[in-house]
Amino acid sequence: MAKKEAPLDYLRQFIPDVSAPLVLEYLNHYKVHLTITRERKSVLGDYRHATHANNHRISVNGNLNKYSFLITLIHELAHLVTFMEHGNQVQSHGKEWKLVYRKMLEEFLRLKVFPEDILAALKKNLHDLPASSCADEHLMRILKKYDKNAGGLMLVEQIAEGASFLLDDGRVFRKGKKLRKRFQCVELSTGKLYLFSAIYEVKPIQEPLKAVRPGPKGPDRGGASARSSDEGLRH
Repeated sequence: MAKKEAPLDYLRQFIPDVSAPLVLEYLNHYKVHLTITRERKSVLGDYRHATHANNHRISVNGNLNKYSFLITLIHELAHLVTFMEHGNQVQSHGKEWKLVYRKMLEEFLRLKVFPEDILAALKKNLHDLPASSCADEHLMRILKKYDKNAGGLMLVEQIAEGASFLLDDGRVFRKGKKLRKRFQCVELSTGKLYLFSAIYEVKPIQEPLKAVRPGPKGPDRGGASARSSDEGLRH
């Protein structure tokens, strides 16, 4: 999906219809230049504050399901409002941003936008919001239930220990044991160890490939789950 500036009617394809009036109110009020982009593995969305030459700019990945798209957009709008109130004087995900984000989420929750399972997950963390929805693995698992998942993808935690899986870049890994919150996996072509988030999406390989003996180096932190963006996406 190529990068595309979002006309307001076009946006309705990406968010729950009942949320559109409130979303459009925010976009119009703050004169937001919203761009819908192709999938970015490192971020879900991104905010850039206005300058003398540009309006406020927000981008959101266009491959997200409607609920994930809306939550990411609210997250980025909260960065905008926080910037308008505090400039660059506060931390990106500090208490000021959390207060704005919570108030905005509560506005949308009152509209009954979300299914009950997503609603319950959002309400659970309203008073201690994580810096990214991706940091909330419980919420991410629920949101992924609403993905179309046409590519036959699975979460790393759904892959059997000892089974192999494929990444988008063609690298093949064998899943190992869980170390705290991440799974240690070996890259079959190099023997290097990587740590994967439990909710990172991969493509399972039906026929197991021959394992490679891990090298002497410790595990790298590969396969981090997608983040939404506040800096480049870190939403």
